[in-house]
Amino acid sequence: MAERIVVVGASLAGLRAVETARRSGFTGEVVLVGAEEHLPYDRPPLSKAFLTGGRDGHRSPEPFRTREQLAELGVDLRLGRRALGLDAANRSVVLDDGELPFDRAVVATGASARPLPGAPDDDRIHLLRTWDDAVRLSSRLRPGARVLVVGAGFIGSEIASSALSLGCEVTVVEAGQWPLERALGPEMGLACVELHRRAGVTVHLGTGVQGIEPHDDGLTARLSTGVRLTVDLVVVGIGAAPATDWLDGSGVVVEDGAVCDATLETAVPGVFAAGDVARRHDPVSGRTVRLENWTNAAEQGVLAGRRAAGLPGSPYAPVSYFWSDWHGTRIQMLGTSDADEAVVLDGDPADGAWVAGYRRGDQVVGVLSVARPAEIMKYRRLVAGRARWADLLAFAKERAARRPALG
Repeated sequence: MAERIVVVGASLAGLRAVETARRSGFTGEVVLVGAEEHLPYDRPPLSKAFLTGGRDGHRSPEPFRTREQLAELGVDLRLGRRALGLDAANRSVVLDDGELPFDRAVVATGASARPLPGAPDDDRIHLLRTWDDAVRLSSRLRPGARVLVVGAGFIGSEIASSALSLGCEVTVVEAGQWPLERALGPEMGLACVELHRRAGVTVHLGTGVQGIEPHDDGLTARLSTGVRLTVDLVVVGIGAAPATDWLDGSGVVVEDGAVCDATLETAVPGVFAAGDVARRHDPVSGRTVRLENWTNAAEQGVLAGRRAAGLPGSPYAPVSYFWSDWHGTRIQMLGTSDADEAVVLDGDPADGAWVAGYRRGDQVVGVLSVARPAEIMKYRRLVAGRARWADLLAFAKERAARRPALG
């Protein structure tokens, strides 16, 4: 009897899992289940190029792979089907249209945008996670529109940048005093937020939204400082919650994500997790981590696909990498900001272009590049090798000395 792999989540991680299972020689059934009607598509552009005109009249997102290409791989697509549960004892995924047996499974359901607590049900208040969300939001971003973005994280910042480029009047409200603290550390996060102010975005830090009042000609947001802002639309970018509700009672341990081991296997044998939904042990920090970025989703999907195909897998210990684009500036991060200190190595945040290193003890654990896109990968081997801090300082000094020759 042929074996069956079921991948739940038609995401980048889910797609990489089914592709890798096939290319690893798995000859049984491969089923890819997705809650959206769309084929797997690229999500990062939704908050950037898409909002500024990248849709180009398409009625559906440009897929990573066409139906024909997935059919050639022998992938059974089940789109528009929502997972309601996982029955470990009977080895089946419970869908909204019935049960789907499996021999091995991959959890790749990603994460859902967090709504603003207490916000009214109003179509002028937007979340952004899917293509359909982006279509609704893009229809309202018009020159002169007053836009309030709640949250100065990467999604909120990318939306603010896109809205400003379209001629909107943009205000960003962030509840924390240190925006992007978890991703970049407090000092570097605060320095990056200055990119907004230089571009013309109004930024309120340490300020929460206490309520939103709809009326015919707009929305009034009541801030914790007592300020009342009247705007045309609100976009909420306060993070994402892993889509794990359907795993309740399954035996998969859930702690802000599906907990898995170093090779992405969960507490249920033969069930793996990948992408935004997966929480795994990080050997660098010694903690469990859940990463929400494109590179992590792609790499974990590959490993989960190998494991689901019955092949061994090396412990997942990548050099994390992510990027973001604001106001024409590329922000790139290698490694982690979980460090004792962050030090500017080259350039100056006051000028909007710099490279910073992150130190834990005497080791390099991360490097940030802002408006220096050609520099970041030059530091990769130092981060990957957990180089000594002195070696990083010497390397950065050498790079800075060569800058005129590098152009």
